[in-house]
Amino acid sequence: MDYKKTERVFLKNHPALNEKWVQDRLAEDTSLLSLGDIILKDKERLQPGAGRLDLLFQDADAAIRYEVEIQLGKTDESHIIRTIEYWDIEKKRYPQYDHVAVLIAEDITSRFLNVISLFNGFIPIIAYQLQAYKLEDNISLVFTKVLDLTRIGFAEEEESKYEIVDKSYWEKRASKKMMEFTDKLAEKVLSLDSKLSLKYNKFYIGLTYEGVVNNFISLKPKKEWVWVGIRLDKSDEIDSKLDEIGYDSTEYDIKWGKYWIRVTNHDGEEQLNYLYELFKTAYKEEIEK
Repeated sequence: MDYKKTERVFLKNHPALNEKWVQDRLAEDTSLLSLGDIILKDKERLQPGAGRLDLLFQDADAAIRYEVEIQLGKTDESHIIRTIEYWDIEKKRYPQYDHVAVLIAEDITSRFLNVISLFNGFIPIIAYQLQAYKLEDNISLVFTKVLDLTRIGFAEEEESKYEIVDKSYWEKRASKKMMEFTDKLAEKVLSLDSKLSLKYNKFYIGLTYEGVVNNFISLKPKKEWVWVGIRLDKSDEIDSKLDEIGYDSTEYDIKWGKYWIRVTNHDGEEQLNYLYELFKTAYKEEIEK
């Protein structure tokens, strides 16, 4: 194969390619942002008394919307404020969705990255640095995630702080059959580390690590299935694999960074083996990091 060097192009100064051109490329190929299976909901979306939102994407499988603002050149105060303002407007208009602010710029300086990071503890916000490269007569775009979502604590732990129950509570609430299956799933989790223990709460079955709550896996038994929560970043690879092996009933909780998968004792070996692989991945990311 021949080596050909690419040339960095700054779109801010480009005579023909502008912000609208970048919008169109993202609208055509939503995979550029690596946000999973997202669908274009709107472009140049009018905001009452506040201009237009560049792009609005919606997750194909979960109630998540992404408010995207693009700025060529360096990001600045107005770009940050505009991104957050549009996120807030959409969040108030459509509270049935989880909303994530997405800021894109060609140059995000360390100063502004620090400012954006301050918001991220209270506002779900993702920042991308956009780079354009020229190769002969072609232009390619690379979107590098320089700030990912910060998980805003874990409400599960606070929710059930004074709601500790025992296994018999869940046997009555779910079914003995599903509790036996839940035990099988729990055994796989506990086998990852002898320091892990189950913690029976009123709203879910969680975990402790050396006595400290760490719910990287959560279990919610029902009458005929078990909701399994796995704390992992949302990815195209996981989404595709879950779909491929037949896990159709899945949700992603962006607020707490968890996949929720509906699992039954009739699931096949391939499905359960992949589930166990996700357990291992979540364990490594939470405990071994």
